[in-house]
Amino acid sequence: MGQTQCYKILSSHLVNGELRQGESISIRIDQTLTQDATGTMAYLEFESLGLDKAQNELAISYVDHNTVQVGFENADDHEYLRTVADRKGVIYSRAGNGICHQVHLERFALPGKTLLGSDSHTPTAGGIGSFAAGAGGLDVALAMAGKPFSIIAPNVVEIRLHGKLKPFVSAKDVILKVLERFGVKGNVNTVFEYTGDGVKTLSVPERATIANMGAECGVTTSLFPSDENTLAFLTAQGRTAGYVPLAADPDAVYDDLYEIDLSSIEPLAACPHSPGNIRSVKDLEGMPVNQVLIGSCTNSSYMDLRKAAQILRGHHVAPSVSLGVAPGSREVLLMITEDGTLETLIKAGARILESACGFCIGNHQSPGTDSVSLRTSNRNFYARSGTASANLYLVSPETAAYSAITGVFSDPRKSDADLSGTGMPEKFLIDDSMFILPSFSAEIKRGPNIGEPPKNTPLPEIVKGHAVIKVGDKITTDHIMPAGARLKYRSNIPHYSQFVFESVDPDFPSRAAALRDAGESGFIIAGASYGQGSSREHAAICPMYLGIRAVCAVSIERIHQANLCNFGILPLLFENEDDYGKIDQGDELELVNPMLSLESGTFTLRDHTKGIDIPMRLFASEEQKETLRAGGKLNEVKA
Repeated sequence: MGQTQCYKILSSHLVNGELRQGESISIRIDQTLTQDATGTMAYLEFESLGLDKAQNELAISYVDHNTVQVGFENADDHEYLRTVADRKGVIYSRAGNGICHQVHLERFALPGKTLLGSDSHTPTAGGIGSFAAGAGGLDVALAMAGKPFSIIAPNVVEIRLHGKLKPFVSAKDVILKVLERFGVKGNVNTVFEYTGDGVKTLSVPERATIANMGAECGVTTSLFPSDENTLAFLTAQGRTAGYVPLAADPDAVYDDLYEIDLSSIEPLAACPHSPGNIRSVKDLEGMPVNQVLIGSCTNSSYMDLRKAAQILRGHHVAPSVSLGVAPGSREVLLMITEDGTLETLIKAGARILESACGFCIGNHQSPGTDSVSLRTSNRNFYARSGTASANLYLVSPETAAYSAITGVFSDPRKSDADLSGTGMPEKFLIDDSMFILPSFSAEIKRGPNIGEPPKNTPLPEIVKGHAVIKVGDKITTDHIMPAGARLKYRSNIPHYSQFVFESVDPDFPSRAAALRDAGESGFIIAGASYGQGSSREHAAICPMYLGIRAVCAVSIERIHQANLCNFGILPLLFENEDDYGKIDQGDELELVNPMLSLESGTFTLRDHTKGIDIPMRLFASEEQKETLRAGGKLNEVKA
């Protein structure tokens, strides 16, 4: 029986365990990346390991999130990141060089390599054939230390593509079609692998768009084969030395199959407030639009901006619309400057934004009250934009550009633009001057906002307290730990913890802290798909700091589950989903015999208020059980 592409890469990087579906395994990590919102804590954690330098093949520190430097905090973080990178043998990508996933795809990602990043959209590199996964900062710090990364050997779903996309239909519409089929929950420990004759019609940047938003389905990663299109991209980037052909064996067996005829896809949109809420653009036509934003790590490539500019050429943005365009990298910005694309965008009325994450994470460009915003980014979670009453729709660059002209939701297939010259160039404009190579000599600088990574205590003999909060389904890490204006506090856990669940229940931090200070354990009660979205480990660190000892949920997403274990919070699942409805916020709860329960993986949650016992199941591997017993990896791991 042949191997899938996924299992070929895992096999070549296997360190521990048996490569059998559902088994816990550990793999060697070749490359790591961090970004500045998660990176400061990741490097503080790496420092705590006591190593002189990074031990993996390649470690890159990108600055792309906190680039709107209001106050001293972000600038101090960046200076810490620059100096610790220099000291520890890490390449530093300066602010302005671009978004980590776009830049890494351009300059470093390679087929057959493993990549671990402290950002949930690290699977973007699956478009070039890397096994690329998002993780919490502590897992990335350990990978930099040369430690293997633990995952569950995944299910592999074949997504077989046929035919070719029609004009004005794009890769963004393909992944929205996939989201329509698979949704945003229930895909834990799964990998999407793209095959079929249709794959050959997609360039690496288009494949990267599709792989990027696989994260919205909750999969570990997505993979495209490494083929002649991969070689063409690496040739255009001037780095063919890293090319290897790689694909599934012809007789590979998959766990599921989803077939898509690319020629049948029409322009699609993800409607508020979930990337899985898919409708056709045709059904939404005529809806007034107030804001259009083109960019983010999903759709900010040179090709994306060229297509948008061609649609805008000779037109002007509607008076009711604010149009912003953020090139994904300095390379893209330089190229659109040289070929006239930038001039076309500016003449059409576009506001040119920094090559950074910016609007996607709610760091700027918050839309107006009750407004409609069309964005080419990957997430439209409630209040993520910074405006709770706004309605965000995720669309392709083609749909975004055409709708900016008309002022209403519009099908781009009605445009008369000529997109024939917007394919991948034979050569990219390469300028690596914004990378700083390490000299191992810098003095590490720490501003007053930079603290130490907090540690939990070992699992106690008695875990008793109260349900501090009860939340519903699809609670994202944005709900748990807000970004936007609060992002600059990620280096300061005591302060950042004041904003846990800010958009859900702003009194949560004070309640949790009061219970913690009284010596009680806190419990979070949650519905399905708890912790979806970002890889931010702060969604575990800050609740841990406030005394949360267990999350009791219907289901928990992969990265968040790992982060909970990393910081000593028990991830518990209801054996019977209906039991979720029996617990109320404020109930007095106790875990019966937690130490024995940890061994067996079967817990009893005693609700003293209701006088009932509820069976729970530990969602953790044998290795993670040891971490939970120790109270987290910082108590357990030594370099």
